[in-house]
Amino acid sequence: MAAGLAALLDDIAALVKAAAASADDVAAAAGRASAKAAGVVIDDTAVTPRYVQGIEPKRELPIIKKIAIGSLRNKLLFILPAAMLLSQFIPWLLTPLLMLGGTYLAYEGAEKVWEWISGHHEVEADDQPGIDSTDREKQIITGAVRTDFILSTEIMVISLNEVADEPFWSRLLIMIVVAIAITVLVYGLVGLIVKMDDIGLAMAKRDSEGAQRVGLGLVRAMPKVLSVLSTVGIVAMLWVGGHILLVGVDDLGWHAPYGLVHRLEEAVHGVGGIGGVLAWLVNTLASAVVGLVVGAVVVLVAHFVPRRKKPAETAAH
Repeated sequence: MAAGLAALLDDIAALVKAAAASADDVAAAAGRASAKAAGVVIDDTAVTPRYVQGIEPKRELPIIKKIAIGSLRNKLLFILPAAMLLSQFIPWLLTPLLMLGGTYLAYEGAEKVWEWISGHHEVEADDQPGIDSTDREKQIITGAVRTDFILSTEIMVISLNEVADEPFWSRLLIMIVVAIAITVLVYGLVGLIVKMDDIGLAMAKRDSEGAQRVGLGLVRAMPKVLSVLSTVGIVAMLWVGGHILLVGVDDLGWHAPYGLVHRLEEAVHGVGGIGGVLAWLVNTLASAVVGLVVGAVVVLVAHFVPRRKKPAETAAH
């Protein structure tokens, strides 16, 4: 009996070791998959704070929490099941869908650039008569979750591509870990960023002169930080969208555009000490230019073509 108990304990220990090794494998694969989606994660982190600019401070975290819940719901209930089914049965469709999302990101970024140039901006909920604070919050959350859906799709599909060789159930578990970890990371950072001025105010009220100086510095710096983040978010939309399109057309068989980018990267890669950085900058700049060009075409079609048709339609009537 003692021998049987010892054997059972050995079996349990072996199972625990196997489970621990499996958990380590899942964590490592999730980290590898998340790293590939880093560009979109930066984009998501940079874009989100602008949704709560001008909001009453006590409502910032509740709104971010609701956006985070919407983001996690997007990933786990809609994107993940669809992506898993597509990768299992029609994997060739993932690249075109990814490119469609990349085009949308390029459009969003190009539209913001057009607003900078033209001086015309979308009407904010603040400026709309008859919109109370509750309705405005709903509009903010709905708009943020809609944009997040695109970014989350990019994150999940890019991550899924990195673990495509894993068995189905391992892929599923890895992707669940990725979805939860990235959502917590992004919206934890966003919450910290938007509350940094409140942290500064609290520090400014302390007795310590050092704490007061740091606190006042944070308060003064945060408007500039948020402004820079907003700009980074727009540039990241163009960069990420353009990169997805370049990689997508390469995967679909048109190798010339991304081949040119690779040749430009190779031309600067040999520069001593900074070759790697220069190669990354070349790739990023090329991706941003592609994103801007494609996004500008979509902006032209979406905004200007309909407007030009209106006089003719009016005359016809």
